[in-house]
Amino acid sequence: MSIFKEINLVNLHKYSIKERKSKVNVKDFGKVKSVELGTFMSSLPNILQAKEMNELLDKCVFAYQNDKPIIVALGGHVIKCGLSPFIIDLIEMGVIKGLAANGSVTIHDFEIAMFGETSEDVATALEDGSFGMVRETCDGINTIIKNGAENNLGYGEAIGKYLQKAEAPFNRYSLLANAYKNKVPFTIHVALGTDINHQHETANGAAIGDCSMRDFRIFCQNLTGLDEGGVFLNFGSAVVMPEVFLKAVTVVRNLGYPLNNFYTAVFDMNVHYRPRTNIVHRPTLSGGKGYYFVGHHEIMIPLFLLSLKERIKNA
Repeated sequence: MSIFKEINLVNLHKYSIKERKSKVNVKDFGKVKSVELGTFMSSLPNILQAKEMNELLDKCVFAYQNDKPIIVALGGHVIKCGLSPFIIDLIEMGVIKGLAANGSVTIHDFEIAMFGETSEDVATALEDGSFGMVRETCDGINTIIKNGAENNLGYGEAIGKYLQKAEAPFNRYSLLANAYKNKVPFTIHVALGTDINHQHETANGAAIGDCSMRDFRIFCQNLTGLDEGGVFLNFGSAVVMPEVFLKAVTVVRNLGYPLNNFYTAVFDMNVHYRPRTNIVHRPTLSGGKGYYFVGHHEIMIPLFLLSLKERIKNA
């Protein structure tokens, strides 16, 4: 038994999501439409970032045509920017073969699937201690993960399976639900203490760790396919996924799997050390190439994914 005193979480004051004002609603999400981007992309100068993006698009087309995986990692802001429909579209096309994310993605994706809205006003809620105290989201996810651990499921698989079985009202906007539906592995890499469901007495550290550790092993297995032409895209995870990716790459290589000549890219609103070093630079030193694109998610990611969809169809 620890010699240090723990706080007792039993008497937390919780409230219903029905009482919370959310900043993001599915009615504002992006819409996948047929747009002609090929002419636009081909009209760009063959210089700097325009050249790099067209090059990356070609690498993704090659991966798709040669049955090499395109794996997408993401942070929670991607969900809050309403970008799930663009990713789901490419999952359904069979273009995206794997997803990976930090724990915050499960919070926002679960709320979107169940309630059609997400993202509380953190600054205001922090003042009175109500931040993260939504009952349905946190107790719901904690129960799902406890059951998931009992059934030897990964973290992402457990939530995706639940949303599908429950026929959540907004499942068409859910990455977790659609990944599970299409049998695409969606691994979740949790840092304990960083997600609002960890604040609650219903959180079971052993279950969370068990499911997320299982997802790490699944993620490592997914990366074995990147050799010679696969693509790993990181949309907006500045810390957790760059660290997880680096460890997974070394596990794969340590076990004797060839992992060379693959391509990585980071899309983010700023240049960060870890994504630049752990995703773009270090893993591709033995072959392949890394790319870094800076810009707002709600513009850059639809531009890239819609361009990729069109280029694949026209290839």
